[in-house]
Amino acid sequence: MTEQHAEHSHQFERGTDGPKVIVVGVDGSDSSLRAAAYAGGLARRQRALLAVVYVQPVLAAGAALGAPVADATDEIAEELVAQIREAAERVKGIFEVRWEFHTFRGDPYNGLVKAADELKADAVVVGASEQAGHRIVGSVAVRLVKAGRWPVTVVP
Repeated sequence: MTEQHAEHSHQFERGTDGPKVIVVGVDGSDSSLRAAAYAGGLARRQRALLAVVYVQPVLAAGAALGAPVADATDEIAEELVAQIREAAERVKGIFEVRWEFHTFRGDPYNGLVKAADELKADAVVVGASEQAGHRIVGSVAVRLVKAGRWPVTVVP
């Protein structure tokens, strides 16, 4: 086997026994919570680690109207954890899964790319965009698919 062929076969080895790390992006929207529930079931069946990722928006100075930005976004993250736990409890067997909660800063696309890279994701799950203009083009999901670096599942 040539060195180049061995290198390519190694690239495709990743995830052959099912994904080991599944990254799911959550932002508190209904579609992202459905994506979390779907990803939780997938992680349980695949015995994979579920990495729940919230990308904190980077606010312009003063946009928080005097409130410290980090505190405001941390409160949002804590609220999301509570929402995710609540949604997870409605999904039978979700807590049989190993899961972690991570926050990254930035826009949703770049934050999820960074998360998937740093967490060595084998698969990425996101909810379909609920913004009317994004249903056709420009959604985070479409951009992740076009990146072509991970299998991407879009949950409606």
